[in-house]
Amino acid sequence: MKILVVGSGAREHAIVHTLAAETAAGREEHQLHAAPGNPGIAAEATLHAVDALDGAAVAALAVEVGADLVVIGPEAPLVAGVGDAVREAGVPVFGPSAEAARLEGSKAFAKEVMASAGVPTAMAHVCTDVDQVAAAIDAFGPPYVVKDDGLAAGKGVVVTSDRQAALDHAQACFASPRPGGEDPVVVVEEYLDGPEVSLFCVCDGSSVVPLAPAQDFKRVFDADEGPNTGGMGAYSPLPWAPAGLVEEVVTRIAQPTVDEMARRGTPFVGVLYVGLALTSRGTRVVEFNARFGDPETQSVLARLVTPLSSVLLAAARGELAALEPLRWRDESAVTVVVASHGYPGAVRNGDVITGTEAAGALAGVHVLHAGTALSDDGALLSSGGRVLSVTALGEGLAEARRAAYAGVDLISLPGSHHRTDIAARAAAGEVTVPA
Repeated sequence: MKILVVGSGAREHAIVHTLAAETAAGREEHQLHAAPGNPGIAAEATLHAVDALDGAAVAALAVEVGADLVVIGPEAPLVAGVGDAVREAGVPVFGPSAEAARLEGSKAFAKEVMASAGVPTAMAHVCTDVDQVAAAIDAFGPPYVVKDDGLAAGKGVVVTSDRQAALDHAQACFASPRPGGEDPVVVVEEYLDGPEVSLFCVCDGSSVVPLAPAQDFKRVFDADEGPNTGGMGAYSPLPWAPAGLVEEVVTRIAQPTVDEMARRGTPFVGVLYVGLALTSRGTRVVEFNARFGDPETQSVLARLVTPLSSVLLAAARGELAALEPLRWRDESAVTVVVASHGYPGAVRNGDVITGTEAAGALAGVHVLHAGTALSDDGALLSSGGRVLSVTALGEGLAEARRAAYAGVDLISLPGSHHRTDIAARAAAGEVTVPA
């Protein structure tokens, strides 16, 4: 197949790498393209200097390269309607329409859909000014959960016991400009206890096929300290997850949501990312996203045996019901994110990165690029907050952790930082679900 992957992060590199591996193994024959891609993706796909947010340009590129399938990775192009533009050009797309992507683009809308579908989630108040936020957080009590309604690259949520910090975050959200001049909205939720789980559900508008669950690490520092980020690491599978969790999520959450979106005339095609909290009161939805999550994708796809291309194309064509059950490797996967100096605040770009080839040469280790660029003389440079994802397979989480961190240790990036505890508690059997 000719496949165009839209985006430039480690998630898109993971998708391209997984598709390229199908060709390398002789299972499929793909011609891979990426827009705009990054230096890591360039080793496995042809790059095109096209703005991922420009629907007309992406659609024209898809037609130009004769794409059999377009896979849209990031949330911003989906919310902006890039998938709609490509579909209008007659090319199959893996990724929801702009209207369906509102499940991620607006947390208030997602809450409305969940209520209509009977999906268990946190109680919430939708607020349009700081006074309403103050009343809502006082009603719920600490820890306070305050969310920007719109897209915020994983950094729009504050969970804190500091009332003033919660109000300050809300005020910052209200002060941020909105696309199209829309009035800003803040969602205040009750705090959900228990470990969090990410489950990607591939959808074709009517059917749902779940992938393997994963857990990511949002806080920037070890022991879940510091501000939220786009994600500092992830692992899969979850040895502590309750039996039947995936089936429960599909039956009680994903399928009712897909059915509700279809009922509204906005069928959901793509990945419904279900962020969950396994609380003392049962499974609850923390958030919906409308695409593969980063960095969970890096770990989940590393374990997938079924050709990813067949799954994505079946979803785009509305043929998931005929798909054979997915097959998975027995090995565990751990992903560690290497971030730039200053992340998740103001980051420093342009630092030279070395050691990626040595790290990628380790058995079972893949180095996936996110915020990277090439200098005029070919040196690899940092060009974003999250710079690299180091993903490793191993016989169990402890071995996968050892391999991933062995890869990280070979990489040099001045001023960079990473968490040292990704999957540590799970490997030690210390993660428990509230009774």
